[in-house]
Amino acid sequence: MSSTTEETNHKTAAPAATAAVGENAPENPLQAKADELGVLGNEFFKEQNYERAIALYTEAIETCPNERFYANRSFAHFRTESYGYALSDADKAIGLKNSYTKAYYRRAAALMALGRFKKALADLEFVAKRCPSSKDAQDKYTECKKMVNKIAFEKAISVQHQEKSVAKMCRDLEFVSIENDYNGPKLENGKVTLEFMKSLLEWYKNQNKLHKNFAYRILCDMEALLKTQPSLVEITVPDDAKFTVCGDIHGQFYDLLNIFEINGLPSTTNPYLFNGDFVDRGSFSVECIFTLFGFKLLYPNHFFLSRGNHESFNMNQLYGFTGEVVSKYSQNMADMFTLVYNWLPLCHLINKKVLVMHGGLFSKDKVSLDDLRAIDRNCQPPEEGLMCELLWSDPQPQPGRVPSKRGVGIHFGPDVTDEFLKFNNLDYIIRSHEVKAEGYEVDHDGKCITVFSAPNYCDQMKNLGAFITLKGNDLKPKFTTYKEVPHPSVRPMAYASPLSLMA
Repeated sequence: MSSTTEETNHKTAAPAATAAVGENAPENPLQAKADELGVLGNEFFKEQNYERAIALYTEAIETCPNERFYANRSFAHFRTESYGYALSDADKAIGLKNSYTKAYYRRAAALMALGRFKKALADLEFVAKRCPSSKDAQDKYTECKKMVNKIAFEKAISVQHQEKSVAKMCRDLEFVSIENDYNGPKLENGKVTLEFMKSLLEWYKNQNKLHKNFAYRILCDMEALLKTQPSLVEITVPDDAKFTVCGDIHGQFYDLLNIFEINGLPSTTNPYLFNGDFVDRGSFSVECIFTLFGFKLLYPNHFFLSRGNHESFNMNQLYGFTGEVVSKYSQNMADMFTLVYNWLPLCHLINKKVLVMHGGLFSKDKVSLDDLRAIDRNCQPPEEGLMCELLWSDPQPQPGRVPSKRGVGIHFGPDVTDEFLKFNNLDYIIRSHEVKAEGYEVDHDGKCITVFSAPNYCDQMKNLGAFITLKGNDLKPKFTTYKEVPHPSVRPMAYASPLSLMA
């Protein structure tokens, strides 16, 4: 690896190309064929056709295994958020050549994405030592070291944090008086009203900030409300009533506004469930979360929120929400969000027939709804177990279960879905968590539905967004799709940690 760190610079658009055929071509014809496949894979990578690139790198590996192909496939898996596969490929590259610096960088990126900062630090230290003149390598090592130290500090005072609540933190705050020139939305007698919410949406649309007095009060009230909720919330939809389920929003506030434009504002007659991942990546996460929290306070029995894997400390540190809250408010408020997120329900049951969770099903059989009700959710998501799998798992077309490509949770097949539904007398499940080209996907003979509500995810995926509506009398899902709408010129990940840009 050169001191210019072409291989580690996060601005590099595609994997380093293998030698062109005919130019210093190896004598081994299998190597020549593999190199040709690797170059073609790189071309598809540049076009963001990562699945095709992965297929070509795989063919190159099967033709003539080489650490370069594993490292490049690791990079492509990373771009599809298959962090478990990215980690495995980086390991294989290092196994073939333990001095291959690029593979250590790729492995560090995958470990970061999984929140395993301490292990990533060891790889970044290796890269930094091998590339002493690379500013990128040195900066990533320094940032990771800061993250590890911060987490160690948080752990050291975790006992104190466990005794904290947002309400206690609010009582300790000395709210400054509201400035005379503030003409934005104001709570009425400290409470959210419909007029406040309409004013807030318009205020946010024009890129203004809610006064911190009201922001803190909303957080205080949200914690108090969420603490009264069970881990599995039961929802009753009357026969002729409409109910809407939305998937990931990921800080795309202007697309959230578009959902309300298409489907109507939340109300007692127009209830919604937002199924996790409200924040991160998109750079209007603060606006999204206060909008959603505001409607939850306004309509506590007709507006529902499920926790996603991004409503967590590690994800928020890496993918932008913490940075955005600190930029727009303070570190104290970011800490408060972490505490509030711990109380978000994990799943919802509609008319005792449709279970909705962010991720998916489980690594063991005969999980009952009572098992889900019994989950103690007031914590950061663990790396295994029912809570983890509710937030992280994904469906697969093949029967059975396999470890997740994400590195957390599992992949579950149609037989797993069938068994779970029969055991619990359910009709189907709705989940989110995955980008889908059409905004939704129906799997497992209609018994596992994915909905994703952030169109053109991260301003680059070109996917549609979608939401589901159903009526209480038949619970038949109806899908509405939509394209992205324009937003102010703030790029996605604008507030993210530099570590999130490693790949």
